[in-house]
Amino acid sequence: MSERLATLHSERVREFVPASGQSAFDRSVQALLERIEYRRCDSGEDLEAIYALRYKAYRAHDLVPEQREHLFYDKLDDAPNCHRFGVFIDDELASTVRIHHLTRVDPFSPAMSVFDDVLRPRLLRGETFIDPSRLAADPSLTATYKALPYVTLRLAVAALSYFDCTSCLFMIRDEHQAFYQRIFGAAPIAAPRPYASVNVLGILYESDCETNMAKTIRRFPFFNSTPVEQRMLFAKPHVGELAPLTIRPTAKYYRDAA
Repeated sequence: MSERLATLHSERVREFVPASGQSAFDRSVQALLERIEYRRCDSGEDLEAIYALRYKAYRAHDLVPEQREHLFYDKLDDAPNCHRFGVFIDDELASTVRIHHLTRVDPFSPAMSVFDDVLRPRLLRGETFIDPSRLAADPSLTATYKALPYVTLRLAVAALSYFDCTSCLFMIRDEHQAFYQRIFGAAPIAAPRPYASVNVLGILYESDCETNMAKTIRRFPFFNSTPVEQRMLFAKPHVGELAPLTIRPTAKYYRDAA
């Protein structure tokens, strides 16, 4: 993140932190964050583990056909603008999400593969997007950890700040529309279309950062993150430099400062 963007983010954060106490819901998510580690999954066992978790979660909802290897991945996992994460609770893999940062140079993501005609003209005009996809949680943990979608999608909010994007895209199923409208102020921008890799129609939603980011973080302070955390999550390491193995959420530092 540039110095200008870091300063802007810091100013926004001071504006977003509520002056008074937290809600019970916010406290419950913050408590879960205390037990969370994010891991960048680029190779090895962690990468295979998130592919296996995707398959397990998607099969539980009959979204993908049965496969012999019990792994679910596609060519977009290897795109140059793809970031894959595992979310661990007490060192146990609980959920996963992948995030594509769309630009004119790297126009690769699930939403682009389905809604190219809608998004490409905007990319050519210089707009940029975050497209979170392959959100999956261990079916055995979702009843216990109801805040899991929030701590997982927190990665998308961090990406929006780090890359200073125009908006966040969500290609979602019909039954998830209310969630994304309520949490992110997202609105549909295209009619449903088939998404070949899963057995659903994808509806393209968008949350404009200028309009919605401040509102979202003001309502849900656990979405906050420090510039240091954002760099650890998304900056590509220099040649010969190792990426951090795990990243701890930093929302609590804004909470403690409030």
